Amino acid sequence: MSAKKTGAGRLPGDPSPEDLVAAMVRVDHAGEYGAARIYDGQLAVLGASPTAGAIRRMAEAEKRHLEAFDAMLVRRRVRPTALAPLWHVAGFALGAATAALGERAAMACTAAVESVIDEHYAKQADQLGDDEAELRRLIADSRADEIEHKMTALAHGAADAPGYEPLTIAIKTATRVAIWLSTRI
Repeated sequence: MSAKKTGAGRLPGDPSPEDLVAAMVRVDHAGEYGAARIYDGQLAVLGASPTAGAIRRMAEAEKRHLEAFDAMLVRRRVRPTALAPLWHVAGFALGAATAALGERAAMACTAAVESVIDEHYAKQADQLGDDEAELRRLIADSRADEIEHKMTALAHGAADAPGYEPLTIAIKTATRVAIWLSTRI
C-alpha cells in the first residue's frame, strides 16, 4: 500500500501541494496569533475574575501554538498574512468586547471560535499526506487543545451568556471570514 501524498487527487486549477501547505501554515499562524490577541483582550478586561485562570491557561496554549507556527513560517519560508496588523487590533477588540459583556460572553467567544477552528483543523489534516507528517501532527495537537478550550468554555457557562445564539453566529461567521482572507492574503 502506498503512502498518501499531500495534493493527491488534485484537479486542474487546484493549488499545488506546495501552495496548499504554504496557505495552511499562513492561515494557521494567523489564527493562533488572533486567538492569542483575543485572550489578551479578555484578560485586560477581566483581570482577576473567577474565569481569568482558565483564560490564562488557554492563552498559554495558544502562545505555544503560535511559537510553533512562527518557527514553521521561518523554516518553510512562508510569508505571514498581510492582515496581521488587522488581526492584532481585531483580536484584542473582540476579546475585550466580549469580556466587557461578562465572563460568560467571553467564554461564548471562545466556544464559537474553537468550534470553527476544530472544523478547520480537521479539514486541513484530511488534506495532508504522509509527506507532511510534521504539519499534520502540529495541526492535530493544536486541534486537541482547541477542542479542550471549547469544552472549558462550555463548562464555564458559555451557553448561558445573554444573546448566546446571535453572539456565537456572528463570531463564527467572522472567524470563517478571517480564515478565508488569511489563507489568501
